[in-house]
Amino acid sequence: QVQLVESGGGSVQAGGSLRLSCVRSGRTGYDMGWYRQAPGKEREFVARIMWSGGRTLYEDSVKGRFTISRDGAKNTVYLQMNSLKPEDTAIYYCNANCDGRFWCAKSDYWGQGTQVTVSS
Repeated sequence: QVQLVESGGGSVQAGGSLRLSCVRSGRTGYDMGWYRQAPGKEREFVARIMWSGGRTLYEDSVKGRFTISRDGAKNTVYLQMNSLKPEDTAIYYCNANCDGRFWCAKSDYWGQGTQVTVSS
């Protein structure tokens, strides 16, 4: 079992910055990611950091503005968001994924979400 708790959301003006945090409890070995869901839209991928090697992936619209990182000692994953735009407004969800691992019984765990609002 994995539990994920996000924090760090809030309201900022366009061009501002926020840092989201996701604390993971339970077993290790998951790729960690961030997704977001804007009103009336489907949940979409934002960024991921791989368990093995720490390789990162980003959705095109956030490349160069968002940075995903992790602190293993704190079991925490971060999403640093700079140069925020109104279109970044959404609920941001932390995700833990273990697809392809022999021990993986449940592929995805999700946090409760944290609201990010960017005003123009």
